[in-house]
Amino acid sequence: MSQHLPGYIKFSANGVLQARVNEAYAHLAICDVCALRCPVNRLAGKLGACRTGERVKISSFAPHHGEEYPLSGWNGSGTIFFTRCNLKCVYCQNHDISQTDFGEDMEIEDIAVIMLKLQEYGCHNINFVSPSHVIPQIMAAILIAANAGLHIPLVYNTGGYDSLQMLKLLEGVIDIYMPDMKYSAPEHGLKYSRIPNYPEVNQAAVKEMHRQVGDLRVDSSGIAVRGLLIRHLVLPNALAGTEKIVKFIADELSPNTYLNLMDQYRPAYKAHIYPELNRLITAQEYRSAVELANTAGLHRSDGRDVAKKRRSF
Repeated sequence: MSQHLPGYIKFSANGVLQARVNEAYAHLAICDVCALRCPVNRLAGKLGACRTGERVKISSFAPHHGEEYPLSGWNGSGTIFFTRCNLKCVYCQNHDISQTDFGEDMEIEDIAVIMLKLQEYGCHNINFVSPSHVIPQIMAAILIAANAGLHIPLVYNTGGYDSLQMLKLLEGVIDIYMPDMKYSAPEHGLKYSRIPNYPEVNQAAVKEMHRQVGDLRVDSSGIAVRGLLIRHLVLPNALAGTEKIVKFIADELSPNTYLNLMDQYRPAYKAHIYPELNRLITAQEYRSAVELANTAGLHRSDGRDVAKKRRSF
């Protein structure tokens, strides 16, 4: 196990995390918790784009063995899947979770118990999946869990459309950021994920994440303890804009950035409505994405991910 001591432990003891929780909850009253900035009073039961009030829904939680090796290792990543999402991707492979109300209502105490259970299972980390719209509640649950003995790293696993002010409240709390970088063209973010200005918001968020935690660091067993891990899904017909994204990562972040170039796109959910998305990517399209990453100068790699058909740089 890692000897890394997560920052949230110190913050829970010295009162910093409680102050951050209080500040985060204030944002629920004028909801600007994610970059959509609805704004509605979620504390009064009003619902915005994420259709989530003060209480959150969780669709499932379990040790996950299909994440990148630095997260899953041999005992799994302790994933907690939050219902709903602030993106509406027309090709979402988890649309039954992200675009519906499927799941169980949870109090923050329940979420804390889940974290502690996942730690007891031996998971290497706690992995918050689609957390952007429920950051205040997550922070409150972390405080309870930390006071009850939680001590493993925390992973913020996001679609990448995040609020800078909320990310700054997470500084020193989150150990590992894992954002998507979906598009380099705003018109594609609007057309395929129903959100404005995706590249601008996404790039600012990812730069803030990297400022906080830096490049990915792993322990002697190859398990992540801190840092940034970026996912980029290669889309058919170069719709993701891979060339500009890998250049941004190499030039604006670091050539040592851990990038998972994902080749598992399939036309799920509503993709059949869009002819340009209604097919798998070709082997040549993926090879081209790999070449673009190499040309940009990215060179952070882990061969164990290649065995899973995921090439990381």
